[in-house]
This record gives sequence, C-alpha cells and structure tokens, in this order.
Amino acid sequence: MRRPRTPLPLAAAVFAGLLLLTGCGSDTAPIGAAEEETEKCREAGPPLGEAKDGVRITGTKGLGASTPGCSSGVASVAFEVTSPKKEPYAYTVTFSVTDAAGQAYESTPVAVPSVPGGATVRTSFTATPAQGPDSAGTAGVKIFKVRSVPVDELGSPAGPCPRSGVRVTADQGDAAMGLRAVGVRLENCGTRPYALDGYPRVTPLDEQHRPLTGVRVLRGGAEISTGLGTTSPRRLSLAPGEAARSSLMWRNTHEGFGKAANGPYVRLVAKPGASPVMLIPELDLGTTGKLGVAAWEKERR
Repeated sequence: MRRPRTPLPLAAAVFAGLLLLTGCGSDTAPIGAAEEETEKCREAGPPLGEAKDGVRITGTKGLGASTPGCSSGVASVAFEVTSPKKEPYAYTVTFSVTDAAGQAYESTPVAVPSVPGGATVRTSFTATPAQGPDSAGTAGVKIFKVRSVPVDELGSPAGPCPRSGVRVTADQGDAAMGLRAVGVRLENCGTRPYALDGYPRVTPLDEQHRPLTGVRVLRGGAEISTGLGTTSPRRLSLAPGEAARSSLMWRNTHEGFGKAANGPYVRLVAKPGASPVMLIPELDLGTTGKLGVAAWEKERR
C-alpha cells in the first residue's frame, strides 16, 4: 500500500498521542453559501457495510471523481465500533483511502476514545489523502487496520495525570535493515518520588490480546544487535517531573520454514506491583522469536 507524500504519524505511538482525524458527531449546524456549494459537489453514497474487527462502515459521502466545476472530491465516511469486550476499550481505526487514479493511501489513525463493553459507538471522519497531480478526489475507502486497548491500560500521554502518578508512552519507533527499536518513556507526573529498579516487565500480545507463544523476552539487546540495550540495571528515583527511558528491540528476520511471531501489542509493567500499560509497537519478530528490553535509564534534561 502506498503512503501519502506528506509524512503521517504511525500507530506504534500510544492512542491519544497520535495526530487524529477528528470524529464528526451526528449533529449538524446551519450551512452557509460555501458549504451549500460544497454539498452540491458531493453525491451521497450507499452504506458499504464492510466490517473488520468490530468496525463497520455504515455510509459514505462524496466518493468518486470530482464533478465538473467542483474541486477534488472529499469523502466523509460514517462508521461504527462495536466492542465484544466486557470492559471499556479505546479504539484506533486506520482506513485505506483510494484516489481516482487508483492509488491507495493509509489514513491517519482515527481515535474512538472509549467504547463500553458490548456497546456500539457511531462516528465519522473525512478522508483526505494527499492529492497528487494525477489524482482527482477520493474514489474508495476500506478498513485497513483496527487496534484496541483497555481504557484502564491506556498510556495517557496527555491530559490529567493517571492515578498511578506516572505516564508510560511509546514513540514511533525506528526501523532499518530489519532491525526494529521502539522507545518507551515513563514520566513521573505525580507529586511524590517514583522508584524504579532494573527492567520493565514486558509481555508480547497478539491481535486478540493473548500472549504470543514461542517468544523469548530478553534483558538487554546483546542477542538482537551489538551495542543495543547496553545500559546496566540500577536503582532510580524520579522526582516529580523527571522521566526514565527503556526500549524494545527486535529483528524482522525470517529463516527456514519457521512460523513468524507477529503481534501488535505489548503489556508493560514498569516495576513489580505497578499498574499495567498496553502499548502498540506492532511487533514483527520474524522467525527469531526474540524481543530485547533495555533497563530503565533516567532521561537527561
């Protein structure tokens, strides 16, 4: 799948830290002349009905090539999320947007902050792929990827400090020549010192949030690549406002006929007794079955 020419944030970040395409609600306000003209240039499309991992497209508007006299078509996509879980989950949905030239683009992930267990939440977004010189509007939209995290395990990169007193987030990651590295940051946003000692506990999970089988979680990155994850474990005390960093390291190497170990999630516990946080590093471990975890190290200011 081809990506837009303008760089977009990736899903390895935590949910609320992404640049989002804002959900449009169901209420409508009076429209002016410009909006009326825009409406004339759009044609309502029938519900597509496509479903994937609890997400279903319920309707579209503005699909197809541009109408003569109108600017490039912009599609509005209505969709719903139904959670089969018992507890509330936060969702991000990534769409595949196809322009009139037949080129497909991955949309910025759309966040649905909380879906109660067994409930359905309806929302919409505007599909806006980068418009190339050979494209003319949005011709089609499909569900590309769905990710979900228990609301109680969100990393909370913004907003009020969690009850735990710390925020745990992951960066966008770095990939080169099959080597992967995703940084993990823990910030003490509370009012008391926060102690760390050694390595975070990490459990890789599959798309159904079940532990990945056949994966070894290693302390340090020596078995992944020379020079990675070499920080020696030590006791740390983070004052309010201070932060510590770790990292997840692996190789996307395929050897022989072994089964690839892939899973989007990890459940991370910063120290014994700490509340778990679910991150989305999009693990593609190949057939190596190895995931390296670096020791906590105080962030330099």
